[in-house]
Amino acid sequence: MDMILLGLPGVGKGTQAKKLEASLEIPHIATGDIFRKAIKNKTPLGKKAKSFIDAGELVPDEVTIGIVDERLKESDCEAGFILDGFPRTIVQAEALDKILAEQNRELDLAIYLQAEIDTLVKRLAGRRVCVDCGATYHIKNDPPQSEGVCDKCGGDVIQRSDDQEATVKKRIEVNKEKTSKLAAYYQKKEILHEVESIGGIDQVQQKLMKLIEANK
Repeated sequence: MDMILLGLPGVGKGTQAKKLEASLEIPHIATGDIFRKAIKNKTPLGKKAKSFIDAGELVPDEVTIGIVDERLKESDCEAGFILDGFPRTIVQAEALDKILAEQNRELDLAIYLQAEIDTLVKRLAGRRVCVDCGATYHIKNDPPQSEGVCDKCGGDVIQRSDDQEATVKKRIEVNKEKTSKLAAYYQKKEILHEVESIGGIDQVQQKLMKLIEANK
């Protein structure tokens, strides 16, 4: 099954995608992870992405789309995938349609995770990230075993500057319009399903699995 997870920052896309990956045995493809991999492996597109990141600029659509295209062509995606963080714009959504059409595929589900703004702010302000491997934690809900040390790689776990409360509120506002446009795009395709991301992580996961089973 080919699916994407939509939602505002802090709604739990990454957390839920990782659990779905284990349950469905299809890869969770987070744009941040594939960017880091492409840059680490010094692929042509990875080098291009790094040049923009190092200059403090946004990575252009054509580079982002190219990196996603390469990832979706890998063998582990044959049975399906869970995209998290892509597409972010209508241009990217249209590009994804073309990428899949070239493989005689199309998206099966666009899942729109929803939560109150206040909830999102609390989640993000408590988030911590490993500077080396990108693993995420939460100071209350999912802290690392040793404070400030990543369970997976031993790297430093920090609060990103864009996870500070004032910055979080701005990020959410900026993302609201883009996310709404994407939701409308997939609503027209009749593959959009809204799921409330409230309650415990396992409760939300159960809702998602029920939805996915109903749409197989």
